[in-house]
Amino acid sequence: MNERIADRRPDLEVRIRAHSPFLARQLDRFPEVAGLVTAGDFETALSVVDTVAGSGDSVARSLRRRRGALALVTAAADLSGAWDLDRVTRTLSDFADRALDEALAAAFRERYPDSEPRGFAVLALGKHGSRELNYSSDIDPILLYDPLTLPHGEREDPADAAVRLGRRMSELLTARDGDGYVFRVDLRLRPSPEATPIALPVEAAIGYYESTALGWEQAAFIRARAAAGDRTVGDYFLRAIRPFVWRRSLDFGAIDAIVDISRRIRDHYAQGQAFGPGYDLKRGRGGIREVEFFAQVHQLIHGGRDPSLRPGGTREALRALAAADVIEADVAARLDEAYVLFRTVEHRLQMVEDRQTHELPKSSDALDNVARLHGLAGGEALLDELRPHVDWVGRNYDRLTPVQDNDALSQNEDRLKAQLADIGFTDVETPLARIGRWRGGGVRALRSAPAREALEGLLPGLMLALAKAPDPVRALNRLDDMIARLPSAINFFKLLAARPGLAELLAEILSHAPTLADALGRRAELLEGLIDASAFDPPPSVDVLAGQFAALEAGEDYQALLDRVRQRVGDRRFALGAQIIRGGDPLEAGRGYSRVAEAAIEALARATVAEFEVVHGKVPGGEMVILALGRLGGGVLTHASDLDLVYLFTGDFLAESNGPRPLGATQYFNRLGQRITNALSVHTASGPLYEVDTRLRPSGAQGLLAVSLDSFARYQREEAWTWEHLALTRARPVFGSLAARTALDAILIETLERPRDFDRLARHAVKMRADIARHKPPAGELDVKLVPGGLVDLEFLIHVSQFRHRMAFDPDLSKALAQFVSAGHLPQGLIAAHDLITRFLIVSRLVSPGSTEPAEATRPLVARACGAADWPSLLESIAQARQSVEASWRAFAAPYEETA
Repeated sequence: MNERIADRRPDLEVRIRAHSPFLARQLDRFPEVAGLVTAGDFETALSVVDTVAGSGDSVARSLRRRRGALALVTAAADLSGAWDLDRVTRTLSDFADRALDEALAAAFRERYPDSEPRGFAVLALGKHGSRELNYSSDIDPILLYDPLTLPHGEREDPADAAVRLGRRMSELLTARDGDGYVFRVDLRLRPSPEATPIALPVEAAIGYYESTALGWEQAAFIRARAAAGDRTVGDYFLRAIRPFVWRRSLDFGAIDAIVDISRRIRDHYAQGQAFGPGYDLKRGRGGIREVEFFAQVHQLIHGGRDPSLRPGGTREALRALAAADVIEADVAARLDEAYVLFRTVEHRLQMVEDRQTHELPKSSDALDNVARLHGLAGGEALLDELRPHVDWVGRNYDRLTPVQDNDALSQNEDRLKAQLADIGFTDVETPLARIGRWRGGGVRALRSAPAREALEGLLPGLMLALAKAPDPVRALNRLDDMIARLPSAINFFKLLAARPGLAELLAEILSHAPTLADALGRRAELLEGLIDASAFDPPPSVDVLAGQFAALEAGEDYQALLDRVRQRVGDRRFALGAQIIRGGDPLEAGRGYSRVAEAAIEALARATVAEFEVVHGKVPGGEMVILALGRLGGGVLTHASDLDLVYLFTGDFLAESNGPRPLGATQYFNRLGQRITNALSVHTASGPLYEVDTRLRPSGAQGLLAVSLDSFARYQREEAWTWEHLALTRARPVFGSLAARTALDAILIETLERPRDFDRLARHAVKMRADIARHKPPAGELDVKLVPGGLVDLEFLIHVSQFRHRMAFDPDLSKALAQFVSAGHLPQGLIAAHDLITRFLIVSRLVSPGSTEPAEATRPLVARACGAADWPSLLESIAQARQSVEASWRAFAAPYEETA
């Protein structure tokens, strides 16, 4: 036997009899259980709890006696230290499930003895739902029924039958006699309890939670589960309302409502807020509720995107939030430690007389009694143990409820000007005009009173963040443009209020990145994707991303799936842009953009193929294969990059599909290719995704959209122009089976590596570069793609070197260049030149899409992103890189220009 438990046996009974009249009575009522628990044999004691009821006992009396015996076992195991908090609360919760089941079954037997209990579900919410019941908890079930399967009398309405069953079940659990009671049952968590019956039809309940439920009800269902009765009905309901609970696009009004509950609790129980005798462990500042709400608010913010953050139990939720880096590990650990202590002391309070109390006694004698039951010397020792945890939890929770000074930006114009100047605006007229326009309802999104109220709550922090921005006026003007395009600004403002750090990031984005600002104007919820710190991690592999993009949701049709994939892809691209603004490496972001695009192709093409096959079937032996060229083929995109795609298919082009509406293979894959292009490029409510360019296909815009692999191979052997072979140096398959990709790779390798007249190819390449320079001149000196010595010159140099030396046919330019430098074919300095020019291109597409000089406030950001100390140093480095590239290209091109 465990020595620690054995040593505390005498102390355990003494403590119980000295300090808990309720448990002392249970010792006397259940001697067989008492002997086991005082001997420290808690597992055996638990197993005999069900035997304390007599064979002739009614269901109600049996449950009451078993509940008393169970209270003794769990209390003794708790007080001795044999069971931890989780084991105690789980044991009590499991008994509540059994009690509900037995009481409901008894109600069915009384009314419908010839029918099986079915069609009636009991949902557990609150601590019961999360299996965290304490000794004297109420249970807060919601009762649902299915009118089609619920037994009822011949002339009885199913609604009346359900109410009678629910009422009888509750009576059996709440009725008191000499044995006490089983549970207090509170049915007021149902929708509109003052007006609705105690049992609700399941479809009507689903309709309520999908349409009109309040924010606190959303939080309540974090801990909901089907606990008793017909669990099929209960599970059906919970699956149906899951989108209401776990929203991907957050309603921050709901979260604000949850936090407001805590504010109201603090106000309502003001006398229990001050720590000391009389302190309310549950509702007081820094108490149990604030640990629970802190976890739940973060679950609601992040759980719509990450199912791992949805556990009902508070301790499990804290661990999950820490594991996902949503909250700091040390914060989770301190909250957990405090929660265990608070709940344990709460149990001690309730053990004394089986009362549902959460307040520390006000009298010193009663406080000493609880402390000694807990194993401490007296009340002061208990307060000393609780005090640091209460203080820390309260301060931590205050982070969710910042006090805002509504007069921080006064309505008085002169005063407001002074305040704007004080926080850092040098031009106070522009923000003054914008604030006046917003407050005056001159913007559609701010015409409602709730929207203006949300604005006022946010305004002080928002204007401070804008004042600190690198370009405050530019940021403010872009914010004004963005708000003007929103149908409603309430959620946007509440999001910023709930996550103050986002306001600073928003100010940076608005200052530097018009591309991202425009995206926010179309979809303000893009900012939600930046809540998690993981938003600034590099995107995962293509396979993982594609799985995330295409994960099905219940009842989703093809169009809904496409729109959701587009949203998720848009979220990822926006986050990558924000990474660059925040100082991330543009080259890594460029590779991330490429992985996101490839995953989008995989997810959207797969969904489109499946939808197409429903109508047209499959082509026997044939499948769609997608070849990427250009920047996507090379694996590094900018935020603005098009996708250069070629659609190909395997199998016999004379074959026919086997669906209800069969098509010949060529027509089949050409239509399918157009559908995939539409899926990637059509503008929807979620905005545009990608521009798709298919002009690099065989015969260009005049050719078929999709050709067979055999036709593609033959075209490359017999008809392709030099520019088409140059384009193939950055080609790679991005969609299709492994066998199809392998077959296409073989065609690419054979095409690129076969012997050819290099002088002829070189003359054509030099002429092509001259034609580009003539027909598509650079937009300015900072158009690093098209200027002499820019990226196009370097790309041509690498591609012709690949054919000259018949090596390094890697679509990744940086890898191909490294191989040439290693082999001594190209100068070492070109590697640094390539990286610098590519970094600058990726950043400039985000901050100055027209390839013009970025705004003065943005230049330091661009310099840092490119590894330069400042803007003049960056310009000098770019000039040196261009000289290096141009010298190498001119050295190659000169012998071929006269005959080009």
